[in-house]
This record gives sequence, C-alpha cells and structure tokens, in this order.
Amino acid sequence: MGVSGAGKSTVGRLLADRLEVPFAEADDFHSAANRAKMAASRPLDDGDRGPWLLSLAGWIREAAASCRGGVMACSALRREYRDLLRRAGAGVVLVHLALDRARAEQRVAGRRGHFMLAPLVDSQYTARTAAARRARRDPGRDG
Repeated sequence: MGVSGAGKSTVGRLLADRLEVPFAEADDFHSAANRAKMAASRPLDDGDRGPWLLSLAGWIREAAASCRGGVMACSALRREYRDLLRRAGAGVVLVHLALDRARAEQRVAGRRGHFMLAPLVDSQYTARTAAARRARRDPGRDG
C-alpha cells in the first residue's frame, strides 16, 4: 500500500514472483469512468472507489480460497479501505511503502501512458495524512 509512485507494483511483482503466487495490480480493476476521471486530473471520491474496492475484495477472497494466496499492489490510503480488504480474506498482510511527496510526484510525472497524473499525488497525501491523524488519536488502529 502507499501513494502512487511508491513502488507498489515493482515490489509487489517481485514479492509475488519470489513467493510463486498470483499478482494483482489494483489499478487494473478501475472502471473506465474512474480512469477517465483520474486522467482528467480529478481525484476519485468514496462513491467512485466503492465498486473498485469491492472488486479488489473479491480478488482477495478468490486468492484466499485457492490456498495459494497472492500479492496485490493497491494504494489503500484510508483505514476504512484497508479494513474492507482485511475482512476479505484470512491472513491479509499490508506493507506500507512510503516516500516523500516530491519524489512521488517526480516518479508519477515520469510515467507514460498511465491514467494517474502527477497533480493527483497531492490528493493521495491529503487522504493519507488525514488517516494518519485519526490513527494518532486512536493508537489501537492503523491510519
């Protein structure tokens, strides 16, 4: 998990290869409407993310049922999203890849052909920061 540009896909693919399990790129589960919205530099809202998150949870359930497991690269910026994904299968482990905002913006700006544009990185940090503040107020829960 982490913001766009954190290296989730690279690290996730390497881990899946090492573990010899399936890999899923959460970006591939976005609807055409979500992709178009992000390509227009408009951040997604919870209404946009709801169906996407449910499809990710479905993949996790299938991976858990296969008894092989799997690795998924996903932003999962808010605790509510992570909780939904955790409930989808036993043994869900989240790994947070962190980097500073300037480096994330630089990496995303260097991408070609991806719907996630550099101006949207800021919205991801805003969502993550708000979640982290809530976690500091309630240390028993992740942000």
